[in-house]
Amino acid sequence: MVQIVNVRSMPELLEEAINYFWTQWGSESNFQFYKDCIIQSCNTESEVPRFYLAIEDNTIIGSYALLRSDLNSRQDLSPWLACLFVNPDSRGKKIGDLLQSHAIKESKEIGYSKLYLCTDLTEYYERTFWKYIGKGYSLNDDVTRIYEYDIYD
Repeated sequence: MVQIVNVRSMPELLEEAINYFWTQWGSESNFQFYKDCIIQSCNTESEVPRFYLAIEDNTIIGSYALLRSDLNSRQDLSPWLACLFVNPDSRGKKIGDLLQSHAIKESKEIGYSKLYLCTDLTEYYERTFWKYIGKGYSLNDDVTRIYEYDIYD
């Protein structure tokens, strides 16, 4: 059975969580960035950022984060679903859908009415009722797709 846990509530997983997120999303030059972000998320009273892990049989098989901002050019949108990842050997089991549902539930409990994400993927998020709302730009001017999920729809 898959369990989704907030890294904040399981400090014994902190180092493993940092390494997991950085391995999936980071680069050689930003380990300290991921480490600091995840550690600070465990120490703040703010609702976001939060980092979550999907665990099955004591093994991390996926992740996601709720962030205040994931796209610098769109500071007007918040919060963001980010770092959604499912290990390749766990794909095809709807773990990604489970992580998205959890993120939506968590966002609703915090009091948000919308959730955003940016991605290069097409068709994946549309099938789980995310609405494409336009393009955005990364710091190096790469184009990305922006999606919105209306929590109360």
